Amino acid sequence: MADAASSLTSDVQVRRLIVGDSVEELTALLHRSYADHAEASRVFFASYQSVQDTERRVRRGECWLAARGAELVGSVTVKAPYSLPEGYPAPAGAGSFWQLAVAPEYRGTGLGQRLLALAEERIAVLGSAQVVIDTSAEAVDLVGWYRRRGYVSVGSWRWSVTNYESVVLLKELVPGGYGL
Repeated sequence: MADAASSLTSDVQVRRLIVGDSVEELTALLHRSYADHAEASRVFFASYQSVQDTERRVRRGECWLAARGAELVGSVTVKAPYSLPEGYPAPAGAGSFWQLAVAPEYRGTGLGQRLLALAEERIAVLGSAQVVIDTSAEAVDLVGWYRRRGYVSVGSWRWSVTNYESVVLLKELVPGGYGL
């Protein structure tokens, strides 16, 4: 299985979003990537956001795309420092990422870890020593995935665009090692 996974991602290239890239295709990838959450009645914003929402969200940070040839298979958008809403349980100056997505057929290949490592690296390069994210507290597998990568719970939050309580997760980034 590991050989099949590595052959699937061996020619995946990761690069910044550029003018001319299809935001429609990115939106479709987000919808597919978050569909299992929607099926579990967890309404992640990325599971239903419009093309205009995607455009707005990628403009707020650096959007990175993973592609195998012409096929878009992953993405992540990063920002550091990240502007936190008042009362959000995280330190000022932390960086964040959103729209971390991997096409369902690429799950288990290490692509998600690769995009997470890129997000942490970019956040550190942009000057933040910490990264903060949030996700549905009900998405136990996903929360566990982040915890296994060094994220710790620092509180909870409720967004108006979702139907669940979020767990807020924080990771200290190690200079030169990006927390890995």
